[in-house]
Amino acid sequence: MRLILMSFLTLDGVYQGPGSPDEDRSDGFERGGWLVPFVDAAFEEQATAWTAIATAFLFGHRTYDAFAAVWPTITDPADRNAAQLNSRPKFVVATTPVEQSWTPVTVIDRDLESQVSALKASGDGELQVHGSGRLGRTLLAAGLVDELRLVTAPVILGQGRRLFGDTAGPLGFQLLSSQTTPAGLQLCRYGFKGAAGAGAYVRGVTDRAFETAAGGS
Repeated sequence: MRLILMSFLTLDGVYQGPGSPDEDRSDGFERGGWLVPFVDAAFEEQATAWTAIATAFLFGHRTYDAFAAVWPTITDPADRNAAQLNSRPKFVVATTPVEQSWTPVTVIDRDLESQVSALKASGDGELQVHGSGRLGRTLLAAGLVDELRLVTAPVILGQGRRLFGDTAGPLGFQLLSSQTTPAGLQLCRYGFKGAAGAGAYVRGVTDRAFETAAGGS
């Protein structure tokens, strides 16, 4: 399976508390609900389409608890997100006891990198990580993420937990697709390429090389 990291972000990389002011006030966070003013039909349609192709889900403990408190209560068969989340296999990374009534669920409590690697090798499809920013940073640092799906709101919060942190080396991604919703959200898919490249820009040389590579004259 390919590992897909999906996250809602602000322009300064904050993922904490997108859905309401009271969603996650940990660490003194007081600026939640920032995604809500930008939610529209185009966003809902794309988010549902992404979730619909999941083979399984991987969560951090905090996100799993939040999802497990809500999604099992949604039983409308017409709700495709609920149908996927409630029926597909779920894996939760946790070192403390987990409420396991939201089935089917498996707890990963040790050897995270090796167990996630084994999951990826176990079949086809997508192993999707929703939210779970701390877990996402760990997976990125370990080079286990195959694709990022980021929904970016045109907001700078200046406070809150951020998705991107230190890695052993710079990571390179390729833009696979992008769209802007009428309300202003940027929805992008990035495929992992490996180590990021670098260079020095030389006016009159670098831009000419770019034109040649792009087929210019």
